[in-house]
Amino acid sequence: MRIIALSDITGPAWIASAAEAYPVGAAFLGSELEIQVHPATRRQGVGTRLFEAAVAEARRLGRRSVVCTPVVVGSPGDAFLAARGLRRVLTLVYARLDLAAARPVARPVPGYRLVAWDGLVPDELAVSFAASRRAMDDMPTEDADMPSEPWDVDRVRRVVEAVAKRGELLDTIAVVAEATGEIVGFTELVVPGSGTGDGQHYGTGVLGEHRGRGLARWMKAESVRRARRRYPALSGLLADTAESNGAMRRINDTLGYVATHRCVLYQLDLP
Repeated sequence: MRIIALSDITGPAWIASAAEAYPVGAAFLGSELEIQVHPATRRQGVGTRLFEAAVAEARRLGRRSVVCTPVVVGSPGDAFLAARGLRRVLTLVYARLDLAAARPVARPVPGYRLVAWDGLVPDELAVSFAASRRAMDDMPTEDADMPSEPWDVDRVRRVVEAVAKRGELLDTIAVVAEATGEIVGFTELVVPGSGTGDGQHYGTGVLGEHRGRGLARWMKAESVRRARRRYPALSGLLADTAESNGAMRRINDTLGYVATHRCVLYQLDLP
């Protein structure tokens, strides 16, 4: 078996190739490490070789840790990472809303109004929207080493471009404080380009000084209503939330989201 080093747009990558020259596994080291091994070749050292190559590169790059992509509790990936001494640092609860049965209710909040757009944020809201992204900086991450990254208008545009390149649609709802005209919260939904299947919530956040007023629930309920109206063939909406994020989990519960499974993030600390 050979390990071939490559590079893609997200960072270093490796392909594990069998003697017959066909790929049997791959690893990608972006902000998180993702390892994939063909089921027929598991327990043959493929994953270990890919893991070791990625960790060596992380050390060379001076990283302080390697955080792996979420794995389902009880899955082969769960057992693989635990066996290599990584520690569980974050548990995520995955939930789904059946759009056909959804009847979201949320009252408008005095002093605020909602705005919505497809794809790229309108120019007149771009700076305010980028500034509002810091609402996600204090989301619960438990013990995971996930440093916050600064947002600006260029980064907002790059996200929109990445979603569009995948052939998907980005639908955003934001809440504006009437007193200032500034965006103080947002919720994002990514929908398959076909408008069928399940949509995926990306993020919902409200700036700290505006929390506790029902803004997140208002936005998310409107996002559900908007999805039902604009994408009638869409089946459901998916969300994942840190297990420790009780506030967002309660919002999802009241809107009708049903937990489907749990995943965990594993982390390797690099001395």
